[in-house]
Amino acid sequence: MVATAATSSFFPVTPSPDSSDSKKKRLGNGSINLGGIKSKTSSSGSLQVKANAQAPPKINGAKVVTPPAEVFKNEDGVSFHPPRTFINQLPDWSMLLAAITTVFLAAEKQWMMLDWKPKRPDMLVDPFGIGKIVQDGLVFRQNFSIRSYEIGADQTASIETVMNHLQETALNHVRSAGLLVDGFGSTPEMCKKNLIWVVTRMQVVVDRYPTWGNVVQVDTWVSASGKNCMRRDWLVRDSKTGEVLTRASSIWVMMNKVTRRLSKMPEEVRGEIEPYFMNSEPVVAEDSRKLVKLDDSSAEFVRKGLTPKWSDLDVNQHVNNVKYIGWILESAPLPILETHELSSMTLEYRRECGRDSVLQSLTAVSDNGTDEIECQHLLRLEDGSEVMRGRTQWRPKNAKISGNVGQIPADTA
Repeated sequence: MVATAATSSFFPVTPSPDSSDSKKKRLGNGSINLGGIKSKTSSSGSLQVKANAQAPPKINGAKVVTPPAEVFKNEDGVSFHPPRTFINQLPDWSMLLAAITTVFLAAEKQWMMLDWKPKRPDMLVDPFGIGKIVQDGLVFRQNFSIRSYEIGADQTASIETVMNHLQETALNHVRSAGLLVDGFGSTPEMCKKNLIWVVTRMQVVVDRYPTWGNVVQVDTWVSASGKNCMRRDWLVRDSKTGEVLTRASSIWVMMNKVTRRLSKMPEEVRGEIEPYFMNSEPVVAEDSRKLVKLDDSSAEFVRKGLTPKWSDLDVNQHVNNVKYIGWILESAPLPILETHELSSMTLEYRRECGRDSVLQSLTAVSDNGTDEIECQHLLRLEDGSEVMRGRTQWRPKNAKISGNVGQIPADTA
């Protein structure tokens, strides 16, 4: 009874021809007007009913075709419609099952996005770029897929792309360790004292540049360097083969972001970062050769009028150190860029520059009698103040480099 009452609210029940009321009523001869339904007696004496023609119903402007009702015959051959019951008035189950299936598929898709796993070994293992801590909590590892917009005319990743990967892993390392509070890698104690990290020296060796679609694995770790400095190393490998692609080592010091002067490392800050230090040698052997200071007479190529854009500034309101590399290459001669690729560089950062700075890039080429070329660089402000000195080495393009499988240096503490 409850089911019948519930269904009747959606499916109006019409009395069947054999209902008790119809049995009590007998129609006689003659025509009877029943609200638009005309009946007349045929010559055979049977009752014929004719309904006025009505337009088919419409839903949202589209005609709805109602299938003809199923007709049964009794033993005497008389046609009749079956009585309406709960079962034969249920909706089309196929439509309901299709809707349920759609909901479950959508939910499964969302769940797979949260519990994502690579289906091929060459796919990006870390799809959200979060990275992870490995090797007793001292090494941070992150994977990067080389995008189409990160490759240059040589169909390989640019040096700026490589440097951006190094910078990204350094910041994510500090964040994963729970030390990132504000600024570029500032720890809680550094924030209290208005201190930030700045890089003073960097050495980079590129054995091979990745190409579009390659996935690179970047490992980074930190070590002590003197009393007031910190050294950060990187090792970049092909995630599929383990081939070493790039090695880099850098020295960082602290600067007061209000006075813009270098600062000693407070003991409170040392206590925060010392537990993460690895006792290991630099991944790149130090190049102790002195960097040459170029001037107008010694420089062969000069590019003037270089100005930073708003997008070149970092969160500490000074030009990102990766941008400096692009500026020193602005004065590199085009024939070298067309026939050679950058294989290594040594950089010394002397001064920061802001958004109103106007710079000059100077380059001198050294010919050592081999296929490799060495260049000296200077980046300076218009008033002559040095911003950065550099030395780059270039090898012929497509030169075969003996690849090797590198290992993270073990902590010898």
